[in-house]
Amino acid sequence: MTTRVRELLESRWVGPIGLTIAVATPFVNASPYVLFILTSAAIFVVLAAGLNIVVGYCGLLDLGYVAFMAVGAYTSGIMTTRWDLPLLATLPAVLAVTVLAGLVIGAPTLRLRSDYLAIVTLGFGEIIRLTANNLEVTGGPTGIYGIPSVTFGSVDLSTPAAFYFLCVAVAALAVLGSARLARSRLGRAWQFIREDEDAAEAMGVNSYVAKLLAYVLGAIWGSVAGVLFAAHLSAIAPQSFLFLQSALVLMAVVLGGMGSTRGIVLGAVALSLLPEALRDFATWRYVLFGVLLIAVMLVRPRGLWPARHHEAEVPA
Repeated sequence: MTTRVRELLESRWVGPIGLTIAVATPFVNASPYVLFILTSAAIFVVLAAGLNIVVGYCGLLDLGYVAFMAVGAYTSGIMTTRWDLPLLATLPAVLAVTVLAGLVIGAPTLRLRSDYLAIVTLGFGEIIRLTANNLEVTGGPTGIYGIPSVTFGSVDLSTPAAFYFLCVAVAALAVLGSARLARSRLGRAWQFIREDEDAAEAMGVNSYVAKLLAYVLGAIWGSVAGVLFAAHLSAIAPQSFLFLQSALVLMAVVLGGMGSTRGIVLGAVALSLLPEALRDFATWRYVLFGVLLIAVMLVRPRGLWPARHHEAEVPA
């Protein structure tokens, strides 16, 4: 990669340019189908930004991340449909339940490493889905329907365009927040743990507390995405939170570049839009989608947009 291209990719204007494109797209094509796909992509970016905190920054392999999305979606869904609360009014409860779930699951399991941690998080994701499938309060297999969209005072954000702009704003804040965390003292501790946990402990870093904070903060990002997801579809069911969803979010982080804020945005958008772009190929589109992913990973094994410390290792 040439020095000029590298400087362009690391320019501070990349983020604002991407946000401008996202905001301007509905003015080019505002059909319901396009807005639905773009809104789903924005929600997926929030998920990827949250998982990047856990996997990309701290190096914790989480295979059940969609469980926190389910916690956020079901908490807001139950409170809005049963108690007739506005969606925004459920956010404090959503955050409280998510933090509690993150502490309950993370506290005993984050002492594990590598494959053991991955297996435990995978089990957690399945437990949440099966619990929602068997409880009456969650609607059982049929789920929850009639979840209202977002209203802010007298402003109704239920129209597709208004809700899309809301999701873009939340996604921008989620990406900015995760980027700021990466540059903080805690973010540097996460990166130290990711590279060598034993060395981090020897240097005085409390790796257990740092990993628990990464897990809980990532869970918060996931639950916020779950609230948007519930409002987007107005209905949720256990089948919406399969392991495949966790795998896709993890794929977005790996494809974009683990630890790279810009990379995970690119990876999330690519994974959201490519299947729709290949829709004309009917039953072959997922085969082509898989072939394209394999080709990208062969050409860019560190991701489409690697983190800066990886870029520095690539010869010009």
